[in-house]
Amino acid sequence: MIYWIYELLEKDFESFVRVLRYVSSRSLAAALFAFLISLIMGKWVIRKLLALKIGQPIRTAEEVHKLHELHGKKQGTPTMGGVLILGSVVISTLLFARLDNPFIWLCLVVTVVLGTLGFLDDYAKVTKKTSDGVSARFKMGVQAALAIGVTAFLIFVEHPEHGGLMTKLFFPFLNVGSTFSGLQLGWFAILLFGGVIVGCSNAVNLTDGLDGLAIGCTIIVAATYAVFNYTAGRADWAAEYLFIPHHPWSTEVTVFCMAIVGAGMGFLWFNSYPASVFMGDTGSLAIGGMLGTVAICCKQELTLVIVGGVFVMEALSVILQVGSFKMRGGKRLFKMAPIHHHFELKGWPETKVIMRFWILALLCAGVGLATLKLRV
Repeated sequence: MIYWIYELLEKDFESFVRVLRYVSSRSLAAALFAFLISLIMGKWVIRKLLALKIGQPIRTAEEVHKLHELHGKKQGTPTMGGVLILGSVVISTLLFARLDNPFIWLCLVVTVVLGTLGFLDDYAKVTKKTSDGVSARFKMGVQAALAIGVTAFLIFVEHPEHGGLMTKLFFPFLNVGSTFSGLQLGWFAILLFGGVIVGCSNAVNLTDGLDGLAIGCTIIVAATYAVFNYTAGRADWAAEYLFIPHHPWSTEVTVFCMAIVGAGMGFLWFNSYPASVFMGDTGSLAIGGMLGTVAICCKQELTLVIVGGVFVMEALSVILQVGSFKMRGGKRLFKMAPIHHHFELKGWPETKVIMRFWILALLCAGVGLATLKLRV
């Protein structure tokens, strides 16, 4: 939208509006605008959720009795606050991104589809007054269908000068000239993209268990991928200096990433301990899919395992816990999974768990950014 204004006015007022031409300027504006939307609309959204009695149910099973004692006071805190994040991101992106960029529409579609899925899950929870939402089979079905759609889009909607690039798999620490740097997957990319979108979506969902934990890590990962997308879209930086995959459409995804950063900061204002609102599955499922999509857009899918290390750790803790319980006759590796609850039950205050996980997220982001330069 804003870029169209620049195109309309550039002939007569070029010196005044040329700042709208640059991705860097529009990305910062998108972050600021998304932040202001979240901040200004936050209290109104919370009041509406309270009026509708959309409160967070807390698990009360015997095996999590101690956790219920720690989190019981959170019961009734409004959930589904993810609508605030997603609304801010979508509005800000539509205003400041170039709408002739296919990657922007891909990111927006993933946001809306997974946001709707999360909304249905949250609605089922609050109406049933339990922690059980829609069935896992339904969730996985929607996520799998979305992954197939994303893959088909990337295969058939190609940049004229970069055909076949999007279905290649690139490895961190290897430059684009390396023998093993790019493996052409073809339709097998469905498995890759499906794993990235579904895996990241569920990993963020599992991380969303403490006040501000998931959204803080999201801000860090989104800011990191803003850097990845900006560099991937610059031919002079990507191909000639950093030796990473280059795609012209990737640059504009920086605006979307920074919109996530701004919206996340605005939401954190209300979600920080003690939280006034939770994002719910409405936010967490969509945010995970959004982060997976921006990683695909800049061909840094595998690097997401590094940058999103906290999300990976949370998901692995659940997988290992379930595997241990089934294979070792009911024995558990952790006091409780996801792993942030393990540390809570060990006696760490909630705020300490959150801050230490944020520190880990920053370290993971630093290592991920280092892969831009450390290549052979």
